[in-house]
Amino acid sequence: MSDSRKGKRPLVADKRYPPKPTSSAAAKKKSAPVKKKAAPAKKTRKSPARKVKRPNILVRFGKWCVRMIWAVTWRVSALVAGALALMVLYIWTTLPPAEDLYDGRARGSVTLLDQAGSVFAWRGDQFGGVVTAQTVAPELRNAVVATEDKRFYRHLGVSPRGIASAVRINLREGRGPLQGHGGSTITQQTAKLLCLGEAFDPTSGITEAQYEAECRRTTMQRKAHEALYALALEMKYSKDEILTIYMNRAFLGAGARGFEAAAQRYFGKSATQVTAAEAAMLAGLLVAPTRFAPTNNLERSQNRAATILRLMQEQGYLSEAARAEAAANPARLSKAAAARAGGYFADWIMSSGPEFFTRNTTEDVIIRTTLDQRIQTAAEEAMEWVFANKVRPGSTAQAAIVVMSADGAVRAMVGGRDTKVAGAFNRAIQAKRQTGSAFKPFVYAAALDLGYSPLDTVEDAPLTINIPGSGPWSPKNYSNKHYGSVTLTQALKDSLNIPAVKVSESVGRDIVRHVANEFGIESDLAAGPALALGASESTLLEMSGAYAGILNGGSSVTPYGLVELRLLGDDEPLMGAGGGIGERVIQEDAAQQLVWMMEKVVREGTGARARIGNREVAGKTGTTQAARDAWFIGFTADYVAGVWMGYDDNTPLTGVTGSGLPAEIWRETMVRVHEDLPLRPLPMQSPRGETGLFAPSAQQRGTAPTNPIERVLLELLGGLTGSGDGNRDNGLEHSNNR
Repeated sequence: MSDSRKGKRPLVADKRYPPKPTSSAAAKKKSAPVKKKAAPAKKTRKSPARKVKRPNILVRFGKWCVRMIWAVTWRVSALVAGALALMVLYIWTTLPPAEDLYDGRARGSVTLLDQAGSVFAWRGDQFGGVVTAQTVAPELRNAVVATEDKRFYRHLGVSPRGIASAVRINLREGRGPLQGHGGSTITQQTAKLLCLGEAFDPTSGITEAQYEAECRRTTMQRKAHEALYALALEMKYSKDEILTIYMNRAFLGAGARGFEAAAQRYFGKSATQVTAAEAAMLAGLLVAPTRFAPTNNLERSQNRAATILRLMQEQGYLSEAARAEAAANPARLSKAAAARAGGYFADWIMSSGPEFFTRNTTEDVIIRTTLDQRIQTAAEEAMEWVFANKVRPGSTAQAAIVVMSADGAVRAMVGGRDTKVAGAFNRAIQAKRQTGSAFKPFVYAAALDLGYSPLDTVEDAPLTINIPGSGPWSPKNYSNKHYGSVTLTQALKDSLNIPAVKVSESVGRDIVRHVANEFGIESDLAAGPALALGASESTLLEMSGAYAGILNGGSSVTPYGLVELRLLGDDEPLMGAGGGIGERVIQEDAAQQLVWMMEKVVREGTGARARIGNREVAGKTGTTQAARDAWFIGFTADYVAGVWMGYDDNTPLTGVTGSGLPAEIWRETMVRVHEDLPLRPLPMQSPRGETGLFAPSAQQRGTAPTNPIERVLLELLGGLTGSGDGNRDNGLEHSNNR
């Protein structure tokens, strides 16, 4: 066998150190410069390769979704922003010049002046004229900004911070996010006042009130549109122009549109002249014009103004001293504003004038009237005093007063116990009530005009008249007594019913009816004999006008209140007075004798409570069946006044007749009216002194004798035939009138 390791190198490790050099090699090495041996490269230890962990598939999907959402969102946002920008630009192109937006009323205004030319009432949408952010009183401009939008001059039309704050407050107070506080800027409120550019169209079938309600409607869609419109306004107009539009279009209560109209309405001055206290009160109206209107509740309006003054101080518009002074001297209403827009008188003028120049005017109209504010105040104070001192507490009885001159010019009108109202039921012109014995002067007017004397006599005895189809009718006196032969003067003075019926029947009902109609009582008059007792209905204004005809000497009178109507800015009137003295009804001497008889009513008869010291007064009481109506109408040489009292539902009055409370209201009114007026005698004529029996047959024929001998013969003939007590047909039940 051969050795298997034969011929193979031994397994010996390599030498670790190199062999030593030879001598020659060593010498070379010594002679050669020594080179520093480079350090062997340090071997880096190779770390083992890490295993890369791939993201979870859900995470990768989420990231992808985020990238996709962002990509879609910014693109959609860019498209929406572009569309909104285009919408804003479109709105911008539709906006007119700023001055075209100052007066946006759909109807005009009516300014009412009294007889002296002073303003006492406003109706319609009052626009006092344009005020700008530069011309208005600085206190008013600052009050508006401090109250409505303190960042007005810094934002771009919309205030996200203000909206967020309003939403938070609404939610905290338990309301919806858009209910209550709106967070709207002045620019947004201006957009709302402009109704987002939608003008009122009278032919659209909706009323102006419905149109304004739609403009004020708050929805998410409308708020968004409002914001776009506000941005367009900011692009189109300067801040001061936007504020000017706002100040001229804002509704501030009592029919006032804009701060100029409101300043004139409440304080009787221009918006350029208001004080800090007045400016604060005006700015306080913006949040709730009706609630905070000083004509509705002055104290509440003053409290609101105090809050505005504090805001102005906090924002640096007022010093502490200026705020304290304004708070210590709160704004007060002007005399005209305190009168609550003219009350019943202004309502009467508006209802009686041409509709296209009053109730539905599209123009600004100025109407001068017959009103005397001193007399109006006197009538209102008299009404309030009597009801406060003479009427039992809790009574719901009503009353009305009319005061006029002898030519029918109405100087005052009170249509109910609540004297500070507008638009209320006016009992002086709208309530038709039975007149009772207040009608009797027209019966005697007819007789006197036919030639009879106040001293002629008539028999006050039981009377029965057979009425075809109705049976017998027997009038009675208020006292249920009979007084035998009485003069016409005594019959009127004591308001006896039977003599009045006999006179009416003898003269002729048609003549009595004609005289009453000619004196201005246009209501349908009764056809039967109860005509003489005031069974017919009439208004207080009609009756007072008829008495004015007696005072002026027997000529008819048409009561009137409108003297002149013209358009604002015009010098020439469009129309003049629509009333006054008309044609003669009875002869002047007959009218003056009737005044003499009526003076006895006050001096000696049923109207005694109407006496006014030494001043001559004439008048007549009236009380209807069951005391449902009580009247006193009378006059002095200066004025005629009429008073009615009763319940709206015809409930009988308790313990009231025309000689009672109505006469006292009349006296309280006329005492105030005649204060400082000189005494003047009534235009009356005493009778010639002759006496005689009542001769109805001659009077009924309308042939009043002027020859004394003929007159005596006819009176004797009438007495012999007994024609004064004939039975005549009638169709109304009896009334015990006084």
